[in-house]
Amino acid sequence: MPSTYIESMLRKAKSDKPSSPLREAEEKPKEAGEGKKVLLDSYGDVKIYREEGEPLLLYEVPAPHYYGTEKVLIDALLQIAIGVIPLDVEALTVEEKRKRYFNKVMEIIDQTPELKVPPNSKAFYANAVVRDMVGYGLIDSLVNDDQLEEIMIIAPNKPVYVFHRRHEMLRTNIIFYEDIDVRNLIDRIARAIGRRIDAQVPLLDARLPDGTRVNATLPPASIDGATLTLRKFKKDPLSVIDLINLGTMSYEVAAFLWLATDGAGAFPANILIAGGTASGKTTTLNVLSSFIPKAERIVSIEDTAELSLPLTHWIRLEVRPPSVEGTGEITMNDLVKNSIRMRPDRILVGEIRGAEGYTMFAAMNTGHRGVMGTVHANSARETIVRLTSPPISVPSIMVSSLNLIVMQNRIHDRRKGTLRRITEIAEVSPSEEGDKQDLQVIYSYDPVKDEIFETGSPSLYFHQLKKYTGLSDEALKQEVADRVRILKDLNNKNVRSLNDACEVTQNYVASRRLKL
Repeated sequence: MPSTYIESMLRKAKSDKPSSPLREAEEKPKEAGEGKKVLLDSYGDVKIYREEGEPLLLYEVPAPHYYGTEKVLIDALLQIAIGVIPLDVEALTVEEKRKRYFNKVMEIIDQTPELKVPPNSKAFYANAVVRDMVGYGLIDSLVNDDQLEEIMIIAPNKPVYVFHRRHEMLRTNIIFYEDIDVRNLIDRIARAIGRRIDAQVPLLDARLPDGTRVNATLPPASIDGATLTLRKFKKDPLSVIDLINLGTMSYEVAAFLWLATDGAGAFPANILIAGGTASGKTTTLNVLSSFIPKAERIVSIEDTAELSLPLTHWIRLEVRPPSVEGTGEITMNDLVKNSIRMRPDRILVGEIRGAEGYTMFAAMNTGHRGVMGTVHANSARETIVRLTSPPISVPSIMVSSLNLIVMQNRIHDRRKGTLRRITEIAEVSPSEEGDKQDLQVIYSYDPVKDEIFETGSPSLYFHQLKKYTGLSDEALKQEVADRVRILKDLNNKNVRSLNDACEVTQNYVASRRLKL
């Protein structure tokens, strides 16, 4: 980078004054008693406060904001580093990348005296550049916090918001003051995954290599500036024990769904998990999928890969959007059709929206058992309406191949905060007319007691299971009771990880097959 350019930028930076009201407010000392904060929680570098007069809690982390000369120096170093440091280091770990880049940036500082980096500040500037090259800049600490589900940059000069697993929606002390800084972050993310986002294509919806889901928008799609939303997934996925402890399902419901998923080795149920956005459908699908016997071949199809199964014979398929030229698109329906030709024992469809629903039900009607998926709907009855209406358009007579609809909802409780609950399990059966379906609710949710209970209606699925296994009603009830005991034993022994719980449930099913 020419020294004259750097010197002119430094001169401009020294003469610049903060232009943002938020920045000026940040630099202005607070008066005594203003914005009183009460510490509610802390871990690592994170502190969570309640502030007077603020409806949302404050999530606070050490977050350096660079202004004037500092920012120009960091930007100049970043541009030089990108030009001279090879970025094709995919074989290296994150820590190895950080170390290599740090050493290279230190060399650049030493070899570029016109930058006039103070000797005692070299490491400060090198670390700031590496944070942008390897991590996520200002939000790097947020990305590394496993307690966060979502990170939301809504516009420049506004706080970054996060959704916390315990404290829900929070505002942070992090602010991007310039729209270009948000755009640069989005550009780095897009380039890293081989995608493009610009004024002509102002939307980005993709998955990062670590499984994080990224959604970004640019003007003119987003009026107030660039936005970025990162949906993170726990490195340690929730298990059936976690869902029981969180109240999403009871021991009895968990045992029933476990039996329905493996089908006692004879007749696995076809199951749809229905619910609204962020109600926990994918998490529940992941837990139910962990009950699939490990000897079976699984093919999963997702819009954005989110499932994380502790099973080996598992093929993951993911849709691909069209290229800039409009070619190369791979749709969900393409993948569902292809999966049928892969001799799967199980087909998992991440989210049914269109023609793939018809293909999935066609597979059910041609003998595929244990098919599972998710769909957006507000009730079991609405699920049937959505399946039989455009754009899914499953013929009504084919819907009877579906055994169970598991309804899951996100509930806002004044006392307990946000709850995710299985609120209904309904069975599908053909009506007397033949071209319509009846629904029979076998489990229902009581919001007053915050409990799910058995309605007493005889299970149609159990009736079918008796036919294929030869087990009596009493034997099936005992099977559910035995599985409740296994789950309670796991909880009592504090065995909660997905891998550990799956190992126990898999061994139990294997031992039962030998006895039956």
